[in-house]
Amino acid sequence: MNKELQKIREEIDQLDAAMLDLLSRRAQCAQRVGEIKEGNLYRPEREAQVLYAIGEKNPGPLSDATVRHLFREIMSACLGLEEPQRVVYLGPAGTFSESAARKHFGAAPIFMPQVTIDEAVRMVEADNADYAVVPVENSTEGVVGGTLDLLLASRLKVCGEVGLRIHQHLMSKSDSVAGLRKVYSHPQSLAQCHEWLNRSLAGVERVPVTSNAEAARLAAEEEGAAAIAGEGAAELYALNILGANIEDDPRNTTRFLVLGKHDAGVSGRDKTSLVCSAPNRPGSVYELLEPLARHNVSMSKFQSRPSRNGMWEYMFYIDIEGHRADAPVATALAELEERASFVKVLGSYPVAAI
Repeated sequence: MNKELQKIREEIDQLDAAMLDLLSRRAQCAQRVGEIKEGNLYRPEREAQVLYAIGEKNPGPLSDATVRHLFREIMSACLGLEEPQRVVYLGPAGTFSESAARKHFGAAPIFMPQVTIDEAVRMVEADNADYAVVPVENSTEGVVGGTLDLLLASRLKVCGEVGLRIHQHLMSKSDSVAGLRKVYSHPQSLAQCHEWLNRSLAGVERVPVTSNAEAARLAAEEEGAAAIAGEGAAELYALNILGANIEDDPRNTTRFLVLGKHDAGVSGRDKTSLVCSAPNRPGSVYELLEPLARHNVSMSKFQSRPSRNGMWEYMFYIDIEGHRADAPVATALAELEERASFVKVLGSYPVAAI
């Protein structure tokens, strides 16, 4: 064996032993924190601060995303030493919602798929789960209206967000697209791949189903059928990927929210979500938003949605930069509440680190 290679391998062995020792010491510290706090150890703002710092200190050659992923798993494993968190998501297994949940919480929690977003929210409200991960908007297809309605009605708080780059794959039991008769997928995924389908499978029937994972399950059971879903669904149902990354927009991203019975403390890079309504008179929306501009609070999202209380009445879903405990945000929100017919702060939380 080459002497230089042997020397490098010996150094790697020494580094592995040192890392194992440091990991054990870190886990012991986490256990001690749990003993002192005697309660929920998950603090979104603390995890975000760690991940931000890791990315800034990273000397390479590993990418910032890779290093943050590794540290996310370390924190997840340490939290799981006490009692694993229970995380629900829109199922079944193999959906993008599951990918988002695992991206945010790591591998340690107990993940429980739910049939609907409503059921995921109710699981947390009933203390049968700790957190729910729900889709709220897609960069191509827009907002998930049902999630916005639930945010308005539920007492849960937004305590985190996840941005997930969506890569759609065509998958089937078949080895080629020849002979495919139908394609199953969620309606949003079909829309996200509309142009690719027109070019590549123009005469093939498109069948909308409740989830991409359900589409993969159907494709696994039916000859001549395919599904559009994520890579995890292909692995779960042993399907061949016949077309990779077929989404029309390569920047296609879905944003998910993490809901729990608390929001997050100040991390230094935060976002606040709220919903409000304005009196039905000229200039009322301008009056509603004017305090944000005057106090230099940047608005990153403004979405109107019809109210269920009356015809032609609207609720406004707003995301602003900063935490509601920050002085400019707190002052602007106080003035907004004086002008609005209704205001509900949905939560303040760290901007997604990865």
